[in-house]
Formats: sequence, C-alpha cells, structure tokens
Amino acid sequence: MSLRSEDMKLTFVYVSVPDLEVALRFYRDELGLDESWREGDGTVVFQLPGSEVQLMLSVPPDDGPRWRTGPFYAVGDVEMFMKEHDSFEWVGEPNDVPGGRSVSFRDPAGNIMHVFDRSAPE
Repeated sequence: MSLRSEDMKLTFVYVSVPDLEVALRFYRDELGLDESWREGDGTVVFQLPGSEVQLMLSVPPDDGPRWRTGPFYAVGDVEMFMKEHDSFEWVGEPNDVPGGRSVSFRDPAGNIMHVFDRSAPE
C-alpha cells in the first residue's frame, strides 16, 4: 500500500541526547529556540522557526535502537498503520507514550522513522 500525504504528518524531529542540560544550553541559549513544552525530566520540545514542526530533545531509555534520532510522523492509528504496511521492518512493538501509542521502523538504508497516534483518552 502506498502512502498518501494525509496518512503521515511530520510533527517532530526527534534528537536523542546524552545530557539534556548540555543540549538545552546549545538549542535554547545558543540557537535561541523557544521552548514549547516538557515531558518529565528527560524531554524538552522546541518550536522550529517558520515551521509547524517541533524539535524534540530527549534522553532515551536504554532499550534499543527505536530511540534513535529521526522524524516522528503523526498517523491516525499506530496498530492500523502497522497492518497496512506489514512489509516495513518494524523495530520493537508499539509502546505507550503521552497521549497515545508509538512505534518505529527502519527504512532500506537503516534509518529509524517513528510514527505515533493520539489514541489515549483525554
């Protein structure tokens, strides 16, 4: 099944960082990016100028390659997206994230891509 533009919306560029304070000094203090929101002590999100896309900096949990730097695309339903694209090389199983579910896949060159939905009840 081929993708249509409404199937995936680039929402975040995820950047894995080993030290959030060092990253904050660079992205906030040196580049001057505006902080949008935080999730706990390990994730900070910045609005990218001139774009709806946000930059997500996060100290990843130590549980494998699914937390590599890469784009995060919003999809309607993670489970359905996986079923519709069963030829993708999925990395791990879907997991709960704030607001919904997320899963990662590898492109033919080995790059990690992430998809997420907003399926959690508000």
